Amino acid sequence: MKCPFCSFDDTRVVDSRLGREGNNIRRRRECVECERRFTTYERIEETLPLVIKKDGRREAFDRQKIIGGMQRACEKRPVSIATIETSVEQLEQSLLECGEKEIDSSRIGEHIMEALQSIDEVAYVRFASVYRQFRDINEFMSELNEILARGASGQGLLPEEKN
Repeated sequence: MKCPFCSFDDTRVVDSRLGREGNNIRRRRECVECERRFTTYERIEETLPLVIKKDGRREAFDRQKIIGGMQRACEKRPVSIATIETSVEQLEQSLLECGEKEIDSSRIGEHIMEALQSIDEVAYVRFASVYRQFRDINEFMSELNEILARGASGQGLLPEEKN
């Protein structure tokens, strides 16, 4: 592995540990040339399906793109990055289990909205307003009224709100 500091091609592994979730390996490496240390993570390369965009283009599934979108929706909300990453891991797992080679971006978007709805309703509305591209305030209010109706019937509330 190439050293990120001096770009020398030879490094040695000083320490290896199993990652927190058990699905990756954390390695401490040392450059043979400059003797500086750095950390790398090794995980299994899983084959996720290609994403079919609305315009028909196909692109590789991008975990960071999903995390970024969820983080923007959850900005200034009491939602931890760990919660977002767990939701993305669940999405990836369901995509791997479905066994399809291609998947519509709309199915991914719907999954993200379901996850956000159970995590934080404000984040859900933020994401839905961009994802569904509401044309006017009436469409937006219709979505809000559905959330309020679910809340009144005891569905869609966060656990701490049900007490």
